[in-house]
Order: sequence, then C-alpha cells, then structure tokens
Amino acid sequence: MSRGLIIGLCEMGVRARHWPYMGRRHARAIVLTMGLIVIAGWDPAQSASLPLPSLAPILERVIPSVVSISIRSTGAGDTNDATLPQAGGSLGTAENVGPLFEISQTVAAGVIIDASNGYILTNNHVIENADDIRVATSDGSSYQGKVVGADAETDIAVIKIRAAGLTAAHIGDSSKLRVGDYVTAIGNPFGLGQTATFGIVSALGRAEFGVEGYQDIIQTDASLNPGNSGGALINLEGELVGINSAIIGPSGSNIGIGFAIPINTARSVMQQLVAHGEIRRGQLGVIVQNNNATSEELFASTQRLERWSAMLFPDQAVRSRE
Repeated sequence: MSRGLIIGLCEMGVRARHWPYMGRRHARAIVLTMGLIVIAGWDPAQSASLPLPSLAPILERVIPSVVSISIRSTGAGDTNDATLPQAGGSLGTAENVGPLFEISQTVAAGVIIDASNGYILTNNHVIENADDIRVATSDGSSYQGKVVGADAETDIAVIKIRAAGLTAAHIGDSSKLRVGDYVTAIGNPFGLGQTATFGIVSALGRAEFGVEGYQDIIQTDASLNPGNSGGALINLEGELVGINSAIIGPSGSNIGIGFAIPINTARSVMQQLVAHGEIRRGQLGVIVQNNNATSEELFASTQRLERWSAMLFPDQAVRSRE
C-alpha cells in the first residue's frame, strides 16, 4: 500500500470536517468506503476498472414497486369574508351563494405488496377522508385507487388498483434491523415522483414519538419530506423493512428525524385489513378504583348475594363454576 495513499486518506478525513455542503455523515461514509478499498488491497493498475460504489442496482429493482398517490378531498371551508364569482361576472358574498367548500389535494406514496391482486400499503393519514385516490406507477400509468381497509392506531392503510404487470416489493424482516444499518427511503416528496434518499437506522422501538397508539417505531435520518408518507424504507438487500410515516421538524421540513412503521407490523395489519376490512382487537373490561370503606362494603354485599344465590339456585351455581 503506497504511502501517498495513506496520507491522502488521512487528509480526506481532516478535510471532511470542512465540507459544508456534504455534511459530516456523508463525508465519513466516503472515507469509510475508501478505507475498505485500502484494506481489500489497492492495485493502481486495476483502479480504472473497479466499479464505483452505488445503490443504483438495488433501486432499479425496488423503485417499480413504489407508487405515487394523489388524494383529493372536499371539506367545508371558512366562509367569512369570502367572495365568489357570480353569473355575469359580478362578485357576491358567501352568504348569498351557499356554503363554500375547499378542495384539497395531497401527495403521498405507497408500496405494492401483492402484484396479482393490486394491493398497496400506505398510511392511514394519507387516505383518511379521501374522496378520490389516484395511483401513478413508475412507468407513468395512472389508476383509480380503492380503500380496502385502514387502521388509525398503527397508521396503516391498504388500497387496491386494477392493473396488470405490477412489481411487488420484496418483504424483509424488520426485527433484524440494528441501529446503524444503512437504509434508503423512497417516496414522492412534494409530488416530484419517485425519489430516493439515503441514511441509517438512528433508533429502534421508539415510543415517545409513536404514531397514534403504536409504540414501536423505526427512527431514521434518511431525508423524509411531505409526500414521503406511505413510501418504502429498504435495506441494502433491497428488502422492504418499513413504511415511512412521520417526521419531526419545523413547519414539516426535514431535519434528519424521520419515522417508519416496521414492515412486520404493517404486514400483519394488512392481512387483517384484507380479510376483514378492519382490525379486530381483543378487549378486556376493567375498572380500577381506590379501595375504601364504600367499596369494601359493596364487595361484602356482593359476596353475600352470591352465597344466597347458591343456596336458592344450586344448579346455576354448579354450571357457573364449570
């Protein structure tokens, strides 16, 4: 290994602190890659033929399974001081033309899970209150989407399209993720279409930033922005390990704190939504209260009633014990 190469790597590590537009994390990744090349052996004669490290082969396989979703919804708007065009070009106030309704359009993403049946995983908050759902695939084709089922507690929803030739994502195992694993997020930020960003798993099992009632979230620093909701989080094998769901940042902008729902959970929820259209959870009725004189007296009265019932209706008492 040449001495100049070692000095060059050390100098690269120092200069990485001064690359303002690249950032320390990406600079360290480059230095690490160069270090691995050195460890593996450096042959200047073969350097020209070595392929540069790239995620392109992985993304070429995965991007066709990620779709862009456009949601249109109608809701009652604020009619205070609103003016609307009238026949003849005059303007009238909202009071004499009826209620004003706002039509909003939202962009998001989804992941094809079942190509033969057209099932797509996305977020519940994406399709909630949707009047019209349009799904665009990577080849530019557009389809009408239909909600199969949704669950607010896990923020998972399943929609369906009728299309041939779809590509389904390869499902991974999110339980094997470790903090520090490289991941790529693919979504539809700001309606730009399929976009990939790169980062690591920052934390696992997040509870304090859970979506609704769910408390086992993947945290990542892969850049997520409005429109990434429902998109794919994949590992370096190209396997789907999470469904991107939320970010923390001022005014919804990215600051490197994003969250994804583990695919193990999303897949389990999807199976129930496809089968029943809803999640059927067990319920247990329990009332917790302080133990005081009133409750003790009531409990004693209940026990006396049970003893009397057993004396008067012995057959029922036997059946209840069985």
